[in-house]
Amino acid sequence: MDIYLKAFADAFRLLSTADVTVWQVIILSLSVSGSAVLIAAVLGIPLGYALGMSRRSGRGVIMLLVNTAMGFPPVVIGLFVYMALSRSGPLGMLAMLYTPGGMVIAQVILAAPLVLGVSAAAVSAVSRDLRVQVRALGASRLQESMAVLVEARAGVMASVVAGFGAIISEVGAVSIVGGGIEGHTEVMTTAIMANVSRGDNSKATAWAFVLIGIALMVNVILTTIQSTSTRHGA
Repeated sequence: MDIYLKAFADAFRLLSTADVTVWQVIILSLSVSGSAVLIAAVLGIPLGYALGMSRRSGRGVIMLLVNTAMGFPPVVIGLFVYMALSRSGPLGMLAMLYTPGGMVIAQVILAAPLVLGVSAAAVSAVSRDLRVQVRALGASRLQESMAVLVEARAGVMASVVAGFGAIISEVGAVSIVGGGIEGHTEVMTTAIMANVSRGDNSKATAWAFVLIGIALMVNVILTTIQSTSTRHGA
């Protein structure tokens, strides 16, 4: 038990020292994952709406593919993105390998299926009577879509929370694509791995506590927004 107490104390010292490198790692972690989940939401929510409202025969196959993508191992996504961004890859001219931008791309690919799949499930659960009522009131297609999304907002926001939670804590993709370069692409998860490889388990565990604390704090904020939105809409 003492080893965890020491790690918790080390975590507190990490944050209280106001060390620029420490906060650089934290800020980069939040900016990469925050940007990725925002892009995933912009892409995934409209596609999730379209999939959730679709009644075409191929919907089941598409949902199967989306559900499969939701379970892709981060290290596999990292490998594919690494190959695409490498000099000999199709996107090599972008020079985004071992950059925060490349890490964002990898995390978007991880988060988008989660946002899409959960949003589609939330939208498909909305009663079709709502659409009939909205159309009867003369609503446009855009207004109809917004009404459905408002009704499904709890599930849609849950998709964003799930997407963020999945990527803020993953290490495989960001490690391969970003390289965990200190002062450039090192995020909290790669900092943990780097300290473990150096045999500094105490500092690695301290970073683990920081990661857990920040992930918990961000998800509490997102969940609070979700709950407030649900109460106001009730």
